Amino acid sequence: MTAFKYIRFFNELGIDDVPLVGGKNASLGEMYRKLSPQGVRIPNGFAITAEAYRYMLDAAGAWPALHAALDDFDADDVSDLARRGKRARDIVYGAGLPDDLATEIIAAYRKLQAEYGDEVGLAVRSSATAEDLPTASFAGQQDTFLNIRGDQNLLDACRRDFASLFTDRAIHYRLDQGFDHFKIGLSIGVMKMVRSDLSASGVMFSLDTESGFRDAVFITGSYGLGENVVQGAVDPDEFYVHKPTFAAGHRTVLRRSLGGKAIKMVYVAGETRNTTRNIPTPDTDRERFCIEDADVLELAGYALAIEQHYNRPMDMEWAKDGLDGSIYIVQARPETVASQRQVNLLENYVLDGQGEVIITGRSVGEKIASGRARVIQDVAHLNEFKPGEILVADMTTPDWEPVMKTAAAIVTNRGGRTCHAAIIARELGIPAVVGAGEATRAIPDGTMITVSCAEGDNGRIYRGEVPFHVERTEVGDIPRPSTEIMINLGNPDLAFKTSFLPNDGIGLARMEFIINESIKVHPLALLHPDKVTDPGERAAITMLTRGYDGGENFFIERLSEGVGTIAAAFWPKPVVVRMSDFKSNEYALLIGGKHFEPNEANPMIGFRGAARYAHPAYEEGFRLECLAMKRVREAMGLTNVILMLPFVRRVQEADDVLAKMAEFGLKRGERGLQIYAMCEIPNNVILIDQFAKRFDGFSIGTNDLTQLTLGVDRDSELVAFDYDERDEGVKAMIKLAVEGCQRNGIHSGLCGQAPSDYPEMAEFLVEIGIESMSLNPDTVIATTRHVLEIEARLGRASRG
Repeated sequence: MTAFKYIRFFNELGIDDVPLVGGKNASLGEMYRKLSPQGVRIPNGFAITAEAYRYMLDAAGAWPALHAALDDFDADDVSDLARRGKRARDIVYGAGLPDDLATEIIAAYRKLQAEYGDEVGLAVRSSATAEDLPTASFAGQQDTFLNIRGDQNLLDACRRDFASLFTDRAIHYRLDQGFDHFKIGLSIGVMKMVRSDLSASGVMFSLDTESGFRDAVFITGSYGLGENVVQGAVDPDEFYVHKPTFAAGHRTVLRRSLGGKAIKMVYVAGETRNTTRNIPTPDTDRERFCIEDADVLELAGYALAIEQHYNRPMDMEWAKDGLDGSIYIVQARPETVASQRQVNLLENYVLDGQGEVIITGRSVGEKIASGRARVIQDVAHLNEFKPGEILVADMTTPDWEPVMKTAAAIVTNRGGRTCHAAIIARELGIPAVVGAGEATRAIPDGTMITVSCAEGDNGRIYRGEVPFHVERTEVGDIPRPSTEIMINLGNPDLAFKTSFLPNDGIGLARMEFIINESIKVHPLALLHPDKVTDPGERAAITMLTRGYDGGENFFIERLSEGVGTIAAAFWPKPVVVRMSDFKSNEYALLIGGKHFEPNEANPMIGFRGAARYAHPAYEEGFRLECLAMKRVREAMGLTNVILMLPFVRRVQEADDVLAKMAEFGLKRGERGLQIYAMCEIPNNVILIDQFAKRFDGFSIGTNDLTQLTLGVDRDSELVAFDYDERDEGVKAMIKLAVEGCQRNGIHSGLCGQAPSDYPEMAEFLVEIGIESMSLNPDTVIATTRHVLEIEARLGRASRG
C-alpha cells in the first residue's frame, strides 16, 4: 500500500480507479501495469487524487463561493460565462494547497527524481473524474503544463491545474453533456516529460476517424511537443497501417501523406516554468516525414495492444524521446465519435453543380454545407459570429466551442485531421476543412461559400452556394444474391467509406485514377527527368518527389499505397486492379508526358492498353506498374489483389505481356496470383477459348465492346444516337463471352453502367448466368435489390 494519502503512483492504479484519479490517470495506470510488460512504453508518474481537490476546497471553505459563481446562469451568454469562469478559477487557485498535501506532492516528485534524475522535466496534466468516457471525451477542456522543474513551480502548476476545472470551455462542455460541476472532481497527473521537443509526437486512433473503418490504425505526427498536433497548430504527417496484414506479420505502411509541419514546439533553454515556445521547422525537415516507417509500425503495434486490452477503438497520444530514441504512449482514451456511428444508415452527400474553388485543405467528415463565411481572427471577436454561418479561422481551441456548435461548417488555416477543430467537427457532425493555408485571407468575410468534404481527402471551399443533395440508404440485412455484386472504384480516398456498402469486393479498380491524382507525373519522366526540357515541369517533378529516394521509388510507393488502400478496405474480398489504361493523349497530359507520347489521330483505338506494356516505348513504365503491384501483394500482404489487362487485342500480345509480367516478378499462379483480362474487343469473344487458356477470368467492358461491335466512336457526340449497350449484336457478344468463360471454367464478370442504367440489361445478365457485375457505388443497393428480385423470379436461391 502507498505511504501517501493523496498520491497514487501509476503502478498502483487501474481502470477501475476513475472515481479516484479520473479517466486519464486511471488509463495511464492501467497501461503502466498491464501493457508495459507487453512492451508498450509508458512514462512513469503519479496521480494527485480527486480527494485532494476536494480536501483543498474544504480546507479553504471555498464551496459556497463556487456555488455563488456557478449556480443558475445561461451558458450561451458568452460574456457572463467568461466573468463567472474567471471568478471560479480565482476561487480555486486562491484556495492554495494545504501544507500536508504540498508535502506529499514534493515527496512523490523526489521519487520520480530518484528514478529519472534530478533534472527530470515534468508534464502536469488534468484528469477529471468524468473524463475519457466511451461517450464523452472531455478532451482538452482543462489545462496541461509542460517542462515543469523545481518544487515551487510544480506546486504552482498543480494549483493552476486544479483551477482549470473551471475554464470557460470546461464549464460550457459540462453543461452541454449534462454533468454537474460539483459532482466532478479533478485529479492531476504528474509524469516524466518525454523529450519529444528533440524529436516528434502526435495522435493516433485504432480506426479511421473519417469513415469509422475498423481495420486500420491512423497515425498523425509532427516535430516537437504534441500540443501543436492536438491543438491544430500544424498540418501533420499522416500514416495508415492495415491491422489484419500487420497481425499476419507484414510490416509495411499502408499509406502516408506529407504534412506541412511549419512550426514545432520546443523548450526554452534555461527556464523552469512552463517553458515552451514555437519555432519555425527547417525546410529540410518539413520536406521529410517526421518519423521513420519503423516508428510507424511500432506505434501500430502499440495501438493494437491497447485496443485489444480495452476491447474498443481507442484515441491515443504518443511521443518520441529525442534523447533515448524510444516511443512512449502518454495518453489513451476511448474513441467517442466514429465508433458510435450507425453503420446501417449510409449518407452520401453529392454536389449537383460546379463552382470556383477558392482554396483546399484536408477534409474532415464526408458532408457538404453552404453558408455565409465569417472570418474570426481571435477569441475576442467570437461574439461577431452568428448561428448557421461558416467559421473561418487560423485555428481553434476549446475556448471556441460555444460558437463552433452553432456553425454550419468550419475552415482553418492550420491543423490536421486529429486537431481540435477536426475533433469537434466530428462530434458536431458538421464538415470541416483544416490545414487550408491562407483560408482567412482567401475567403472573403461575409460572402456565401460551400464547404465540400464529399470528394475524398481533399476538402474544397467553393465560391457561392453550390447546390447539393443527400442520399440516405438503409442498408439493413440485404441478402447476398447468387450473382456477385462488386464495385467500381478508383479513388483510394473513398475506399474505407465505400467498404460499408454490401458488396462482394472490387470488380474494377482503375489504376489510372491513382496515377493521375497521386502521382501526376508520366512514369518515363520520373525515370528520365533529363529528357523533360520544360523548366516548370522539371521543378514540379522535383517538388512532388521530395522526401523520396528518386522518381522510381516515388512512383512505386505512391501507386502501391493507392492500390493497397483499396485492397485493404475490402480485405479479404477480391479486388480486381486494372493495369493502366490511359490513351496516348491522356498520358501526354501528365507532367512531362508530352516528351514521351506520340501524336495519334484516333488514340481511342491506338497505342493503349496491353499494346503498350511490352513495347519498347513504354516497357520501362510498365515495369514500374508491375513492381508496385508486386509490393502490394508481397510486402503489404494484400494477396486479395487480382490483376487485369485492358485492351488485349491478340493472343500473341497476351503471351508477350504475361511474359513481361513474369519477368518483372508477377508470374500467374505464383503466390496465388490470378490475372484477368478485359473482354472488350470482338476478337476476345471470337477467340475466347484461346484467351481463356491464358487468363483466370474475363471482365466484360461494355463501353469498348459496344464501340467496337457497332463501329461507333464513343467520344463522338455526332453519332451518340447509334451507341447503345442494349443492341442485340452487343448482347450476343456478351452472351458468347459468358458462355466461353463457363465452357472453360474461368470467371465471368461485367464492369459498366449498363445493368444500373437499364433494368432489362441486369435481367439479361442474370439470365445468361454471369458470375459478377461491378457497379458504381451509388447504384449498388438498388441494383442488388433488383437482382434479388430477378433471381427469385428465376427460382435461384440467394446466398443469405
